[in-house]
Amino acid sequence: MVPELIDKYIFLVQTFVEAGDRGLSLGEISRRWENRYGAEYPRRTFLNHRAAVEEVFGIAITCDRSTNRYRIDQGESAVDKREALDYLINTFTVNSLLTLGKERLSGRVSVEDIPSGQKLLTPVMQAMLEGAVLRITYKKYLSEEEDIRLIHPYALKEFAKRWYLVAWSLSNQALRVYALDRILTLERTGEKFRMPRGFNVEDLFESSYGIYLNSEGERPVLVKLRTTLREAAYLQDLPLHPSQQLVGTEGDRCIFALRLVPNPNFIMDLCRHGDRLEVLEPRSLRDTVREEFKKALQLYET
Repeated sequence: MVPELIDKYIFLVQTFVEAGDRGLSLGEISRRWENRYGAEYPRRTFLNHRAAVEEVFGIAITCDRSTNRYRIDQGESAVDKREALDYLINTFTVNSLLTLGKERLSGRVSVEDIPSGQKLLTPVMQAMLEGAVLRITYKKYLSEEEDIRLIHPYALKEFAKRWYLVAWSLSNQALRVYALDRILTLERTGEKFRMPRGFNVEDLFESSYGIYLNSEGERPVLVKLRTTLREAAYLQDLPLHPSQQLVGTEGDRCIFALRLVPNPNFIMDLCRHGDRLEVLEPRSLRDTVREEFKKALQLYET
């Protein structure tokens, strides 16, 4: 069951998304709240929730003073944030709806499981909201050791069906990324922390791919890919990276350009496309992908 507070934030966001540019008056908001939760919605409570939604999700609910109607800011940054948060909101919402209407929806909705998502997303988000220092027990893949770590939880990032926590490691005095499904225990220390001014998780991974943090000195490079028309259609609907652009065509092939730091996550994803995608530039990346295919072929040849 989605904890009550997070559930209410998400309900508020969805209510305003559905209302669109016209927005909602305080009376309309209150009526929808009462229909959902069966209780009054005081103005002070709404204002507190409104501030929390902006802090947690980065979504501003603004008020048009000429009409006294509230709506989600339709600026470009807000739209981008809302799109980026779709998966997060849907994860919570589907879980909540399945719980509320379990008997009616049983056997009719299939939700793909994400390791540890249901268990840890909410306590992590609540710790982020309240600036709570966490103590986690963490176990890496291919490691038998369990490490105790003190962290400042900064942000959550979803990638390839897994949730990751971006946090400041007190022992390393550096940013680290932790897979939620590798966190064995999580508890609050009772201490508080302050977020760095101007921190933005999207900016942090802007030139990266997946959940890899760029090393100091790494700079993004221009990557060019050639794909089939069919694969191009998929890539235009689900771009490999925010920098992706269609820059040309060659007969029945399309050329895409991206600017990022090629890391193991990116190389793995390129290989996933098989013969439907070819790396043109840079040469070093093309050679790396070719070697990965050679190693895969050797498994079948022997």
